[in-house]
Amino acid sequence: MDGLLDGYRQGPAYDEMFAADGLPYPHMRALYDALQTLTGDDLARRAAARDRSYQDQGVTFSHAGEEWVFPLDLIPRLIPAAEWELIEAGVVQRVRALEAFLADVCGPAEVVRDGVVPRALLTTSAGLCRSAHGIRPPNGVRIHLAGIDLVRDQAGVLRVLEDNLRVPSGMSYVVENRRTMARVFPGLFLEQQVRPVASYPGRLLDALRSSAPAGVEQPTVVMLTPGVHNPAYFEHAYLARKMGIELVEGRDLFCRENVLYMRSLGGLQRVDVVYRRVNDDFLDPVHFRSDSVVGCPGILNVARVGNVAIANAVGNGVADDKLTYTYVPALIEYYLGERPLLPNVTSYRLDDPDVRSACLARLDQLVVKPVEGSGGAGIVIGPHASDAELAAVRERVLSEPRAWIAQETVMLSTSPAQLGDRLVPRHIDLRPFAVNDGEQISVLPGGLTRVALREGSLIVNSSQGGGSKDTWVLTTRPEPASETDGPPAFPAQAVRGTAPDHGPRHDQPQQ
Repeated sequence: MDGLLDGYRQGPAYDEMFAADGLPYPHMRALYDALQTLTGDDLARRAAARDRSYQDQGVTFSHAGEEWVFPLDLIPRLIPAAEWELIEAGVVQRVRALEAFLADVCGPAEVVRDGVVPRALLTTSAGLCRSAHGIRPPNGVRIHLAGIDLVRDQAGVLRVLEDNLRVPSGMSYVVENRRTMARVFPGLFLEQQVRPVASYPGRLLDALRSSAPAGVEQPTVVMLTPGVHNPAYFEHAYLARKMGIELVEGRDLFCRENVLYMRSLGGLQRVDVVYRRVNDDFLDPVHFRSDSVVGCPGILNVARVGNVAIANAVGNGVADDKLTYTYVPALIEYYLGERPLLPNVTSYRLDDPDVRSACLARLDQLVVKPVEGSGGAGIVIGPHASDAELAAVRERVLSEPRAWIAQETVMLSTSPAQLGDRLVPRHIDLRPFAVNDGEQISVLPGGLTRVALREGSLIVNSSQGGGSKDTWVLTTRPEPASETDGPPAFPAQAVRGTAPDHGPRHDQPQQ
């Protein structure tokens, strides 16, 4: 019987399961053997069980006015313990430097005085929030939750693609993906020791409570959502439920005498911490957009006097501006005195005339990104773009150079993904989540692996046709199973393959 991976064909990208010689990496062999025992019909049955589970649980996202079941690919992405240590250390280092940068630019701006970044970087950034200048969070934390997007290039080097420091999304899908995989593929967990992810919401809640104003022993924490029509509303409701906090809209909150209150069935209740999923522009109609109906008038004044903590802090956008991204390696050296553990993708600042001219001369080889873009919107991938698309982005760059950066095209690594009754290589990235409680920055094990489900696509965002994978961080130390992570008892022979121990090549039939 042929295995699912016998017809798998590697492309030019680095493959997460197979080395260049066609053999599975040592940490992938147990998964490889398990997959080789399955048939296309087995895969289809498990896919149907996954779909039923996600439909029953309402695991969705919205795009273009339609609600979609969030795509979960059945084949997990595995990360060995040693590699996770590098990811963990590199993400912590990056968040520490960006925390220091935000504290600096919201205060003395010594980084400008010392010539590390130009003042124009700050003054021209749409993420710079002058209304937030001088606000000091109660415990000094501005980045309570960070999502740092990583990719692996053709040489196998992990690189940072971008930083998400405002309202990073995806944590709920990490937890729900694991719960579903434990039900659909329970036996796979028996072959490996996989670090659990069920504690994600609890770890975030601890960080939010730690950010409460001084003297508050039992802080009231709420999540502020724009409402049911927001594309990420499922996540808002899911995390609020898991953390046991109130999910509120702007109309549920009001400010009086520099104190924030929530209207509830039990009457008025003082609020100490707001985990907001509302963008800066809509958060406070007194200071930002006056037409906003999803924010709370005066909430920024309450934060300024120290009576409420807003997570993530207002004004973080200046730190995840994609032009600021190009300076992060220098910021790490400036604030921490360290060399970056995770390098950036090679990037170019198009506001420099000489750099701009050189990049425009080879636009068909580069990726061009709007510095304020999100969700993959506005990105032009030169090698995949038409002449008309290249001409259009050229005009946009020439008319507003500060609004764009260029990057070398990275052939994202591939991983096996389900396509009907077979497995095919698809490009992936990884978003680890870091939580900062003021005393330490913790990188939660795993993160959200996003996968470009369309053949050849390098865009992994769900709004652009992407999906996700369960991310397994392997460990040699057994950890107790949790209610949602631990697989039920399952016969070992159901997940052990018949492939020989040396691991046959995936491009040849088994003998």
